[in-house]
Amino acid sequence: MAKVLVLFAHPKYERSRVNRRLVEQIKHHEEVTFHDLYQQYPDFNIDVVLEKNLLTNHDVIIWHHPFYWYSCPPLMKQWIDVVLEYNWAYGPKGNALQGKQVLSVITTGGTPEVYCAQGNNNYSVNEFLRPFEQTARLCGMDYLPPFAVMGTYQLSEVDLDTYAEKFNKILTLLKNGEVDLSNSSRFMNDLPALKNTTSS
Repeated sequence: MAKVLVLFAHPKYERSRVNRRLVEQIKHHEEVTFHDLYQQYPDFNIDVVLEKNLLTNHDVIIWHHPFYWYSCPPLMKQWIDVVLEYNWAYGPKGNALQGKQVLSVITTGGTPEVYCAQGNNNYSVNEFLRPFEQTARLCGMDYLPPFAVMGTYQLSEVDLDTYAEKFNKILTLLKNGEVDLSNSSRFMNDLPALKNTTSS
């Protein structure tokens, strides 16, 4: 069974009903480590050795954060800058993360309709996430399609239950090595294994 590390970065977690609902699913899973970066490092002074050890001891890495200005909150960016060091994570001698899987889990206030060429944001979520995809590829990791909860301000409780159930199933699939990407989904949300999860 694969070990999953959730690197969570949300500076206003207590105000986020969507992220709270997703995080609640993690407690149902052994072999899943929840690591709240803002709780661990309120002063932004990241323990690089600790973070490297966490990465080394897990098979699947989840970058879980709200979509702030088409990217991630500043502490997540700081984490990427200082932890993924040259000749450790990438470079001629940088093979510490080779073969690990990485997944972006994001929440957005904007709906799918605004994240497209015709929408207010002009680009898709996948296009905005290209720096994360390239970071993973540079480090020799397998980048999975993102799991995205969009239009968070408009979601009903039933919608939230559906997304929580999907996230719960995704964690199970990741732990069991059963993520089938043969259909090249744009989002993890669309995996065939999640199709029997209904929403309102």
